[in-house]
Amino acid sequence: MKPLHRRLIQEQLETTFARLSCLRDVQRPARGWLRAIREALGMSGRQFAQRLGVSPPWVSSLEKKELSDSVTIKTMRQAAEALDCVFVYALLPRDSLADIVHRRAEILAGKRQARVSHTMLLEAQQLSAAEQKKAIEAEVDALMRNMPKELWDDNDAI
Repeated sequence: MKPLHRRLIQEQLETTFARLSCLRDVQRPARGWLRAIREALGMSGRQFAQRLGVSPPWVSSLEKKELSDSVTIKTMRQAAEALDCVFVYALLPRDSLADIVHRRAEILAGKRQARVSHTMLLEAQQLSAAEQKKAIEAEVDALMRNMPKELWDDNDAI
């Protein structure tokens, strides 16, 4: 994918994330969303099972699986539908996507600069600290502009 397309996608996602940011601090109820909503609706486990087309013990198992994070997205969608709810699934970055990419670019630029600095040191052509900082900043800018695939290679492989 071209860097321009990636940036456009980033911007579109950031707009969506801004609308969803209020959800970042929402905590799952102690007994899980399924059970909390079912009980708030006054629906028994047997009634929920009937709406899902499963046995009552399966509902109990489902509610436990939600708490242990071992329920599938498909099952959560079906359960939400049976509760007349909409299942929402999202990933919300802790920081902006641009900040995440920038941090990664700084890591890669620092590693590249360290290799170059070592070679220059051996040749007695070492850059000053200010020159090194400027070179790293230029490399970060180039990495963010081009977003090469190696940006996300394993740290040890860079």
